[in-house]
Amino acid sequence: MPRSEVGLRSERGPILLGAMASMALVAIDSTILATAVPSVVHDLGGFSQFPWLFSIYLLAQAVLVPVYSKLADMIGRKPIMLLGIGLFLLGSVLCGAAWSMPALIAFRAVQGLGAGAVQPMVMTIVGDIYTVEERARVQGYIASMWGMASVVGPLLGGLFSQFASWRWIFFVNVPICILAFVLIARGYREKVERRRHRIDVPGAVLLTLGSSAFILGLLEGGQGWAWLSVPGIGVFAVALLAVVGFVLVERRAAEPVLPLDMFRRRIVLTAALIACAIGAATIGLSSYVPTYLERTLGTPPLVGGLAVAALTLGWPIAASLAGRLYLRLGFRSTVLIGISIASVGAIVLAAFGMRPSIVAVAVACFIVGWGFGWSVSPSLVAAQSSVSWNERGVVTGVQAFGRSLGSAVGAAVLGAIANGVIAANGGSDTDPHTVTVASTWVFVVVAVFAVLTIAAALAMPRTPPPRRDPVTGDIQTVESPAS
Repeated sequence: MPRSEVGLRSERGPILLGAMASMALVAIDSTILATAVPSVVHDLGGFSQFPWLFSIYLLAQAVLVPVYSKLADMIGRKPIMLLGIGLFLLGSVLCGAAWSMPALIAFRAVQGLGAGAVQPMVMTIVGDIYTVEERARVQGYIASMWGMASVVGPLLGGLFSQFASWRWIFFVNVPICILAFVLIARGYREKVERRRHRIDVPGAVLLTLGSSAFILGLLEGGQGWAWLSVPGIGVFAVALLAVVGFVLVERRAAEPVLPLDMFRRRIVLTAALIACAIGAATIGLSSYVPTYLERTLGTPPLVGGLAVAALTLGWPIAASLAGRLYLRLGFRSTVLIGISIASVGAIVLAAFGMRPSIVAVAVACFIVGWGFGWSVSPSLVAAQSSVSWNERGVVTGVQAFGRSLGSAVGAAVLGAIANGVIAANGGSDTDPHTVTVASTWVFVVVAVFAVLTIAAALAMPRTPPPRRDPVTGDIQTVESPAS
């Protein structure tokens, strides 16, 4: 088939299917475990430790993204992608065979290390093999994995827990991993400039240490330890020292793992800030909406999960259409429209907070997801299109890391707010009125996150829409690497 065709039956179809299967691993794993937690705790014990199943995964997923991305620009995307799928497969098998809660937590870290390579590599590979015009359509395929996961994940988690064993929520990843590995290994061929590289080991170690300490401090502050305790202060002190050391090392590194001048490019910086704010808002909705509905209206967990699913159902629909809009209006205008829509949805959710309604929550989540779907893909494509191949991995990694960092910040801020409101209202997290007040404050802050994202979108460089090259006929962007 002609190379210009886009879809699963095209010449690049096997690569696209492999990318979709790889993204499905990360997407489903982010939702499938939540409904199975009671079964896991019943079987393995360790109720007080189970939050680490989520925290360690998020931490491991985030901290090596910049390192993976830099290596992808040096040795190619394919080996990093296959490494990520392999780690995810290993972690899944080990999780399914876990004999205790500490073992399961450790193996979830292995899964997270794999996911940290897979997600940015999928988006980088898509940026490599498709033009800007083609990505306008391909983003719908990739984003659909998150929409599918929002429904399939909680459903599979519940079904496996009730009728089989919670261990199958991990074993189900095995055939998907094998499919993704084979498709990428056989179908994806890339041309990499072979030359000697000087790997920035000190920079990579300091960046990983600093980001690990910072994210760990955010995730555990106020939960595992008090903010002003020795561990609470110490972990941020380690993060600060590591970051200072990282900056000093990167200024002298021949090939820095994360070039600091990258953040002088306004389009890259603003796209990262947008990803960070969206990560914070998304974690707030996915974490608090199910509990809010369950404690205020008595809805079962599956219903609460489906209400959140509206968030990720609207997302891929909008993402599949966003390309048409940015080809006509430009990246900045499209992102602004999307963030404005998401802000309206977040404000509606906050406004209805004190009057719980499943319909209102689901509609508001759908609007938020619809708006973010118009925003995430255009901001990523804009950043990717402003650099050459040998920087695209790092730029994509910056966006993925920004979103993970935003999720950690959002979890910490919103958790502190919710806990503070609950404490001020008697300390009962089962009282419907107390949960309603706490959740409403969370939704208000989510709305603030969404509105603040508009400021980042306004700071994006104002550029004309991508134009068609009169010679090749390809859609090209007008951004330069210095934008």
